[in-house]
Amino acid sequence: MADRATLPVSERLRQLTGWAGFMLMVVGVVSGLATFAILTGLTPLKPTPESTTLLLILNGAILAVMALMIVGQLAFLLIERRRGTPGAGLHLRLVSLFSLIAVLPAILVAVFATVTLNRGLDAWFSQRTRAIVDSAVNVAEAYLRDHAEATRSDIAAISTDLVQNKEMFDKDRVSYVRRVARHAALRGLAGAFVFDATAKRLDVRITANSRVEFFVPTDQQIAEADKGEVVVIPPGTGGNVVRALIKLQGYQNEYLYIYRVINPSVIDQLAKTREAKLEYDRLMSQRVGVQLTFALMYGVVGFVFLFAAIWAGLWFSDRLVAPMVRLLDVARRVTGGQLDAKVDVIEGPQDLQTLSNTFNLMTGRIKQQRDDLVEANEAIDARRRFTEAMLAGVSAGVIGIDPSGRISLINRSAQLLLGSSQADLVGTSAEEALPAFKAVLAQALSRPSGFAEGQVDMQLGGENRSFFARVTTESAEASEHGHVLTFDDITDLVSAQRNSAWADIARRIAHEIKNPLTPIQLSAERLKRKYGGQIQTDKPIFDQCTDTIIRQVGDIGRMVDEFSSFARMPKAVPEPQQLAAVVREATVLQRVSSSDIDIELDVRNGEFTFPFDRRLVTQAVTNLVKNAGEAIESRRLVSPDPRGHILVEAGMDHGSPFIRVTDNGIGLPRENRHRLTEPYMTTREKGTGLGLAIVKRIMEEHGGRLLLEDAPALAEGGTGARVTLQFSKVRAAKAETV
Repeated sequence: MADRATLPVSERLRQLTGWAGFMLMVVGVVSGLATFAILTGLTPLKPTPESTTLLLILNGAILAVMALMIVGQLAFLLIERRRGTPGAGLHLRLVSLFSLIAVLPAILVAVFATVTLNRGLDAWFSQRTRAIVDSAVNVAEAYLRDHAEATRSDIAAISTDLVQNKEMFDKDRVSYVRRVARHAALRGLAGAFVFDATAKRLDVRITANSRVEFFVPTDQQIAEADKGEVVVIPPGTGGNVVRALIKLQGYQNEYLYIYRVINPSVIDQLAKTREAKLEYDRLMSQRVGVQLTFALMYGVVGFVFLFAAIWAGLWFSDRLVAPMVRLLDVARRVTGGQLDAKVDVIEGPQDLQTLSNTFNLMTGRIKQQRDDLVEANEAIDARRRFTEAMLAGVSAGVIGIDPSGRISLINRSAQLLLGSSQADLVGTSAEEALPAFKAVLAQALSRPSGFAEGQVDMQLGGENRSFFARVTTESAEASEHGHVLTFDDITDLVSAQRNSAWADIARRIAHEIKNPLTPIQLSAERLKRKYGGQIQTDKPIFDQCTDTIIRQVGDIGRMVDEFSSFARMPKAVPEPQQLAAVVREATVLQRVSSSDIDIELDVRNGEFTFPFDRRLVTQAVTNLVKNAGEAIESRRLVSPDPRGHILVEAGMDHGSPFIRVTDNGIGLPRENRHRLTEPYMTTREKGTGLGLAIVKRIMEEHGGRLLLEDAPALAEGGTGARVTLQFSKVRAAKAETV
């Protein structure tokens, strides 16, 4: 039995998430109530833009976290419901019920908050309040305008008097200053100044006290005074002073400048009144924004309550169906193959504990049975791997065929012999994939013993290959049996047997025919010498007959020599030789005897030495060049153009020396090409069929190969053949050149 300390990490994390959501729900409810109380004025705290923004951010953050948690839970429940998981439907129904219960209070709160907000805003921005604010500003500005007009009248009167007494300014400056001082004292001015704007000179200075400073008018103010206007400067950065400026007519750039002091409290009140009006106008313009802000706030609070109710429903329903969900979850994991899954037996009702223990006992037995099956399967798999490893080391091809006739197993040797991969053959029909073995397979199926064998010929990679195939039946008690097809490549064996037989025939022919040839030739020559002069009638016929006998005996003699050469092929005696030099020597006589054929040598890459039999290789090259010339002559009978051309190359290809002869003759036959190297197989009327057979035996003596291919020009519409003598890989030494 498990307690809270031994719960799995996932279960403890789920419980921790549930309690965190519950605490967040409580915090959301408290935050929503506090926000509602502050906005409705139920607390000493007044709703200000700053506090409103702070509350909006706080509730928005809580709302976002709650929304994420609820969306995650609801998404999980929806997925589980679509899967048909029991308990998910009950979860959703409980959540819907709690949501419905929370929606009604949220709507009531929203309506009440909207009405309260609109009434409060109507009281703040009524017409009466607007009239009071505007009146206060107008009164303050009217007071300031009165002072400005009084100052304007004073400076006009003073300037008129000073213009009339300009002579006093020029001759009696002291009396002039007293006159200005009387005007300032009579009108209660804080200062009066006469100055020259051009010379920047102050001619008269009258101040109520020493603290009054002279502020030089700006160029713009002087320019306005030059137009004959009175320039009134309201209080500003200069303090609580109204100033006036006028140009004295008849003077030389002289200006009258006076100060009048206004009560500082009046200036302060005017400034405050203006600021209040600006603030009121700003709030008036932001009325819609304030309404939207408060509406958003009330909406956030309403959603907080709604989400809190939804989370409460989730929390309650989770604890209601959690035991059933845990049991079903473990059952699903067991169904998926996780047989070590166990139901945590948590303290609770006795029925749930009994059910959990019974379920765990059942899964334990299932796991034990599964382990036994896996162990048996592993043993079978080990036997299969052993069989495959054993078959991989067998040189013969082995193919397993199931009772349905499809390939079920193929070893590496079979893949190499057939030139196919395991993926291409396994699972396919044996008759379709191996049509050449169809007869042997059918023979095995038709026999009660299920055994059959025979030779099979196949065309693989452009070559004809011979296989010895054997089909056996699997030993099994079932009514349907599979078969095993084994086959070996006996192409070389068949060729060797055929060559051995032909060599024996050639020895006998050479022995039986060569002995009487010499007497026949000598007798014909003696008849011609002795009786050639005595015969008077039909002498041409006599000479023709004796010449024919002598010529045919010579031809038969040469044929017998070839038989002897094939039958008594000497063993190769390899000695270090330069490949290029041997090729040059072998083609000299052919170039002289075939002047109408261009024989080209390319032995630049053959200037190296390696062990080979010089005489046998020379014989092979001579034979190939001779065959190329005869192929060109055969082609000329059909088409005289182009001119005959033979290319003889020598070099090294990936460590293997080679000699290659390419011609533009009649080319190689497409059918039975692989049999051209067999003895007495020829396509020419006068050919013996031993040339390529001898060349092949020479290459076999050197451990190499004879390759028969079409010339590259054949792909471009031309004709010709290419024959290559491919030697085994050697360590070639570079030839020393002088």
